Amino acid sequence: MRESIYTIPVNEVFVPENGCPICRMRDMLEERCLEYIMGAAMMEPDVRIETNRLGFCTDHYFAMLKRRNRLSIGLMLESHLEEVEKNILKGDFTALFDKQSRAKKAKALGESCYVCSKIDWAMERMLSTVFRLYTNEKAFREAFRECDYLCLPHYELLVSRGANEIPKKSFSDFHKDALKLTTDHLAELRGDVSHFCKMFDYRNSGEDADWGNSKDAVERAVEYLTTRRPK
Repeated sequence: MRESIYTIPVNEVFVPENGCPICRMRDMLEERCLEYIMGAAMMEPDVRIETNRLGFCTDHYFAMLKRRNRLSIGLMLESHLEEVEKNILKGDFTALFDKQSRAKKAKALGESCYVCSKIDWAMERMLSTVFRLYTNEKAFREAFRECDYLCLPHYELLVSRGANEIPKKSFSDFHKDALKLTTDHLAELRGDVSHFCKMFDYRNSGEDADWGNSKDAVERAVEYLTTRRPK
C-alpha cells in the first residue's frame, strides 16, 4: 500500500488491534488537538480568537482539567468569559428586536467546542481517505475486513458518508464488510452481557464461578453503543 502524508495516519488506525478503528482515529485526533491547545498554541492570537468564540464542550473541559495544567485553562477562560460578557450579556436589552437573541447566542455557545470542531474537520478528510483507499487498494480492503469491529455510531457514519463518496460498484462490498464487523461484535456482546446477568443468579456464584469474558461486558456494550468507554 503506497504511503503518503494523507494515508499514513489512516493506516495507523486500521491495524489488527482491539476496538473500533474509527474510535481510534477520533481518539488520536482528540489527543493531538488537546496537546496542541494546552501548549504554546493557547497564546497564539488566531487560536485564542477561536477558543474565545467557540469555547469547549463539557467532555473537553474535563479532559483538559485532567491534564492538570490549570494555568492554561485559566488563561483561556479569562478571555473566553470576557467574550461571553461582551457578545452575549452586555448591551441595551430594550433595543433588541428579538428579545430571545441573547438566549439563542447562549444556546449556540453551549453547543460549540473548539476541540470538537477541529476533530470534525480532520475526520472528514481522513474518512475521505478511507473511502479512496478502500476503493483503490486491495491491501487496505483486507486490512479493513480484519479490524476487530465497528461500533454502532461509526458504522452509521461510514455507511452514510460512504454512500456519497464510494463508487456504486464498490459500495455494496464496503457496506457488507462494515455490516459484518458491526453485527459480529454485537452477537459477541449480547452473549457476554447475558452471561454477565446470569452470573448474579445464586446458582452461578462461588469462588470458582466462571465469568468468562463477561466481567467488563457492560462497559464494552456502552462503548459499542456510544463510542466512549466508561471510566
